[in-house]
Order: sequence, then C-alpha cells, then structure tokens
Amino acid sequence: MPSLDPFFREWADRTLGQERSLDRAAALLRALGLCTERVPVLGVVGSKGKGSTATVAAATLSAAGLRTVLVTGPSFRSYRERVRVDGTSIGDFELDALGAKLDAAKAALPRDTGYLAPSGLFLIAGLLKARQIGADVCVLEAGMGGHRDELRLVEPEVVALGEIFAEHLGVLGDSVADIAWEKVRVVGERARALISLPQSPEVSPVVARTLTEVTGGRMRPRIVDPDTPGVEPPTDLRPPGLSAASGVLGVAAATRMLELLDLPPAPAHRLRRVLGTLNLPARLSEHPVPGDPTARVLVDSAIDRVGVRTALSQARARWGDVDHVLLCLPDHKDVSGAIDVLQGLPVTAVRLPEAHLRFEHDLPPHWDHVDAEGLTPEVVSALGNRVLALGTVYFTGRMMEVLDAPTDRLFESD
Repeated sequence: MPSLDPFFREWADRTLGQERSLDRAAALLRALGLCTERVPVLGVVGSKGKGSTATVAAATLSAAGLRTVLVTGPSFRSYRERVRVDGTSIGDFELDALGAKLDAAKAALPRDTGYLAPSGLFLIAGLLKARQIGADVCVLEAGMGGHRDELRLVEPEVVALGEIFAEHLGVLGDSVADIAWEKVRVVGERARALISLPQSPEVSPVVARTLTEVTGGRMRPRIVDPDTPGVEPPTDLRPPGLSAASGVLGVAAATRMLELLDLPPAPAHRLRRVLGTLNLPARLSEHPVPGDPTARVLVDSAIDRVGVRTALSQARARWGDVDHVLLCLPDHKDVSGAIDVLQGLPVTAVRLPEAHLRFEHDLPPHWDHVDAEGLTPEVVSALGNRVLALGTVYFTGRMMEVLDAPTDRLFESD
C-alpha cells in the first residue's frame, strides 16, 4: 500500500475553521517549476458528470495518438486511481514517488493560515507525472469549485463546462447563477477555449457574461449540443444514461485541444475503437456478485430525482424489473426525490461512516437500513438477482470494492 500521508497530512491536521490555501498551492506549483514547465491542460468543471467528461476527453486524445495523464476524483478502490497514464492507474511505487516529491517541495514552503487540500495535491501530482513521462497533455478534473479550486492556478488552455445546477448550493453560492459564476472563473489568461453543454436559461447568460469579464471579451463559450444530428461520438459509443452528454462534451473539448495543438482530430476508426473499450465504474456499470453467478448489480452515482429515475429505467430496460434497491444519500442530496421515484420497490437505506455526512432525513418506515461496513457479497446476493445500487460517490466506490469490480483501467489506448 502506498503512503497517503503526503496527500492528506495537512488536511487531517487542520484546525476548526481553517480553510484550504490556494496561495500555498500556488507556492508549491512554483517550487516544483510547474508554472512554466508543464504540458497543455484540458480542465473539466461542472456540477455533475466531470469524471465521465474527463475520461472520454482523455480517451479521445489517446485515440489521436497523444500520451495523456488523467486526474480524476474521488477514487473508487485505490488512491492510485486519482492519477492515470493513458487510462490506466499508476502503481503504488509511482504514487509513493510522487508523494515524496511533494513532501520535499512542501518542506521549503512558508506556512500560512491554510492547508493544502488532498484534491489539489493529487492534481499537482498528475502534473508532475506528466512532466516525468513526457506526456503530451493533461486532463484534470476540478473538485467542487472553479475559482476556488487548484485547477484555476494551473490555467488550463481548454475548459470543458458540464451542466450547472443546484449542487453545492449554499457552499459555492446562494443560487445556481452564483455557482455558474464560480465555475466559469476557473478560466485564466492561458485559456483559449471554453466548451460547454447547453445550460439552463438561468445559467446560460451568466456563463457568457462571466467568460467575457474574465477574458476581456476575447472568448465566447462554444456550445456543443448532444441532440444535434451527427455530433460525435455516435449514440452507441456514448456512456449510458445521463453520462451520454458528458461523452459528447469530452470528445468536443478534446477535439478543440487538438486544434489548438495544430493536430488533426482523432481518426474516426481509432476513436470508435478506443471509446468502445470505455469502462466507467459506478456510472450505470453492471457487475456480478462474487460467489454468486446469478446475481447482478447495477451501480450508479445518482444523487437526485432525475438520476434515480434514469437509473431505474436503465435497470428495467436491461432486466425487466428490479428485486431490490440499495440507496445511500446523505441529507444534502435529493432524498425526497429518490423516495418518490422508488415507491413500491423494496429499498435498503445505507449509511456511511464519514463524520461530515448526515443521514437524518425521514425515510419510509418499511425501508430496511444497513451500515456501509455491513455490506458484503453475501449480504448483497441475499437481496436478489437484480440489485440496483445508487448514491453518493463515497458509497458507489465502496460498492466497487464489495463487488471486486475492475477499476484500474478506464479505456484501452491505441
């Protein structure tokens, strides 16, 4: 097992009220020489679907013949998954070596009142890995923020903007418009393109106005609509369910990056071959239950009414019906919406041990309850042959472990 201390030490030692320090992260980037010596960066922001967008973008760049480093979060089964080369997780030794480089550079930094966030440190580790191996491009997924995220310090050349909605309301802003303003401000001086999915009438003008403000009018958002006939990738190669739009955004953002690098787009036959190997864990991914050849689990990181409805529809389309639903939604997610959609189905509510998550929402009295630590292949198998597992990424990551699902490789590079 690699040592995670370099990535989590300052976060674990933070005091009450202490906040992450972007100034300290910027100083670390300078100390490592990553402000000037870095590969081109494609950054991904949005409220949902960032991981799918980033993965498809990296796969598209690989199909074009580029060596790619991909940074996503959170991980599923191992923190090695936060940094991938050509779609495959780095090894324990590689993660240890990156952590050691971070620690050596941090030791020379002056302390300030804030801490270095783990997500930012993994992002910086990805940039280090790219420089180490001579990668052609990095694809970096932001955390929940934009302007307040370490990705802003990197100033990506291309920004892919997923749909923005009321996720993290009250944290990133008091309205969806506030959240849009925060996300778009990841754009910096190096940015040359912002590729966006269609946004709501409330969000769309904020995106355009904010982009004009931060770039002095030199950039306008380029909208890619998944419903436009002929848009890549074809329907059969898009991720399932709500992630289909993320697939379209990923290909469009990667293609724009190739244009900016004066490179041709990925050849159609190679793009189809690479996208045909996509493995997106916990995004409507289906898995057998270890030890039970008849039981199947469909896992999805659905967190609201629309996501739960879509996942249920997908499960019924595949199986005809669902025997049981495992649902793990802390109180700040759309618990009420999930309850409405799942009426009439046997449901077990799952509680996670993370102290910052609350599970106090009123649930139907006939629902069962289980702690996440109590989930085993035997427990899941006993629920039936067709189990739908839905919830926050912390939960779906645990399900990947319970099901011994393959998560190290997200696509086969050319």
